[in-house]
Amino acid sequence: MENKNNNIVDIFVVGGGINGVGIARDASGRGLSVILAEKDDLAAHTSSASSKLIHGGLRYLEHYEFRLVRESLKEREVLLRAAPHLISPLRFILPHHNAMRPSLLLRLGLFLYDHLGGRKLLPATVSRNFKKHESGKPLKASFIKGFEYSDCWVDDARLVCLTAKDAQEKGATILIGHEVTRAVRKAGVWHITVQSQSKTLTTYQARALVNAAGAWVDDLEEKAEPKPRSKKKIRMVKGSHIIVPKLYEGNFAYTFQHTDNRVVFAIPYEGEYTLIGTTDVPYDADPNTVAITKSEEAYLCQVASSYFEKPIQQDQIKWSYSGIRPLVDDGEASASKTTRDYVLELDTQESAPMLSVYGGKITTFRCLAEDVMKKLQPHLAYTAKNWTATAPLPGGEMGYVGLDHFHKEINSKYPWLAKGILRRLVKAYGTRTKAVIRDAKSMKDLGRNFGAGLYEAELLYLKNEEWANTAQDALWRRSKLGLHMTEAEQIAVDEWFNQ
Repeated sequence: MENKNNNIVDIFVVGGGINGVGIARDASGRGLSVILAEKDDLAAHTSSASSKLIHGGLRYLEHYEFRLVRESLKEREVLLRAAPHLISPLRFILPHHNAMRPSLLLRLGLFLYDHLGGRKLLPATVSRNFKKHESGKPLKASFIKGFEYSDCWVDDARLVCLTAKDAQEKGATILIGHEVTRAVRKAGVWHITVQSQSKTLTTYQARALVNAAGAWVDDLEEKAEPKPRSKKKIRMVKGSHIIVPKLYEGNFAYTFQHTDNRVVFAIPYEGEYTLIGTTDVPYDADPNTVAITKSEEAYLCQVASSYFEKPIQQDQIKWSYSGIRPLVDDGEASASKTTRDYVLELDTQESAPMLSVYGGKITTFRCLAEDVMKKLQPHLAYTAKNWTATAPLPGGEMGYVGLDHFHKEINSKYPWLAKGILRRLVKAYGTRTKAVIRDAKSMKDLGRNFGAGLYEAELLYLKNEEWANTAQDALWRRSKLGLHMTEAEQIAVDEWFNQ
């Protein structure tokens, strides 16, 4: 049986990754009516499989992508102000390798990196002597000097959730577990058929359709009638990461150059681990089943081992993840040289616009959303101006300059809460930590303890406020607590969701 929703909304967005939710947030904040449909979970695919960085992309300078780097560098500080609980400054160590890029070239690149984006909050690049500085301790003795520069860390999947939450609070309807099966243009209106996980079909109507389906962007175009005239196609490139037990002390991340002209990051992760990635592998299989290969594992271990004093073996890998970068096919022979910039294609047949998003990176999602709205403005005739550059994301209302004061306030308010748990909650929820804890006065008031500092009060918040419907949603996307829990504890969370 098919249901029909006769209300015509302004924009129907397909895709619950960072670009889709960013567009839904921007549009709803301008007063437009918005529906977003995601076939799986928020950030179920590419947007939870990044290197967890808000960064300019230092190596993109070699490919002369100055516009992309400049925009990305500016966005680091915009996003740092918008979500200071979720995004934090991170210092990177770039060792000079005698067999690779000359030291002078690295210095020039980092000078541009410091100045292209109008850096204000983050510290500048400095040179490091590894014989004297603590960052040299984990490295092989052959690495004598290098540089220390700034970028930012982010929990990518939580960034998606918070952006979707902001869109919802500004009026957007967020449909999780709803797949678009057909989209037909009739008399200037889209008729979009959506199937829920219970197989219920509902048809929605919209004045504009935004295709932010990521690796499935071409698939959605095939479902459209008439099909868009776009000649753009995506190029799927797989990026994989491994997580191993902590390789070194300290809060530095490392940027390692490799002989294939790529770079691999080693980043502190979840307190007890080191994250190593990423690969760049052409991919033409089903994006639903993407997974790391043994050769990718070996590659990442080999690159990291060529820098660290202690070699990394594949049997040390605690967890891994892979994602598809749905890049626009620009004809480059090398996957690593394919542009990370985004391309927007607008098709206006039947006076019903369809805008498809190709490529993009998590750092520039807000700018991408503004560009989408600029392209759609003539067809939707709204007058609201850009607004997201100065608007906090949920939980970030204290602002970057107020972060320390907020930490003191929250510690004073909940002196009974274990400091490690409180610290994690503040990083995840910011000012909304209070909504997670609610009126609890003791650890017992938080309900059942599932292990790794996860209590029932937090699960209820994730279920009721952040669309978490399974243990996978809660333990591996909205948090990474799965890394710290036993199999029995994870099963208990799964049973809680299924009760």
